[in-house]
Amino acid sequence: MRQLVLLRHAKAVPAGDQGDDFARALAETGRADAPLVARALADAGAAPKIVLVSDARRTRETWDLVQPAFAKAEVRFLRSLYLCAAETLMAEAERTGADNVMLVAHNPGLHELASRLAQRPSELDLRLRAKFPTTAAAIFARKSEDAAWKLGTYVTPKDLRG
Repeated sequence: MRQLVLLRHAKAVPAGDQGDDFARALAETGRADAPLVARALADAGAAPKIVLVSDARRTRETWDLVQPAFAKAEVRFLRSLYLCAAETLMAEAERTGADNVMLVAHNPGLHELASRLAQRPSELDLRLRAKFPTTAAAIFARKSEDAAWKLGTYVTPKDLRG
């Protein structure tokens, strides 16, 4: 069974506050949300062997807060994941050769990839395709290389806060 975990970075400060989008830090809300989502992912069975993280500040800070839930995972910071297309995200995940990969990246590419993978007409798939907010996460699995990915878990901070 292969697993792909998609995690959008946590809520960051507004772009105007720091000028450079790449250097935007997490907002307090984001700092509170990331560990909540990490625990929910771990409880749902997320088990990444390799984690690929955009090297933007907000994704690195998100990973710092999520990492304790996935302490055994190998992490790689990649500039290629910064605001990239869905195709780039999937290509980088596949390039690892690992069965269990987590991507920590940005919209719109991350939402586009999640939407392409969530193709069943289930309520969960439809909810994911409608919105992938900050700190949203999804766990996809497939049984073989030629099988379709299936969404097993989709969680947002709002789900966890009630």
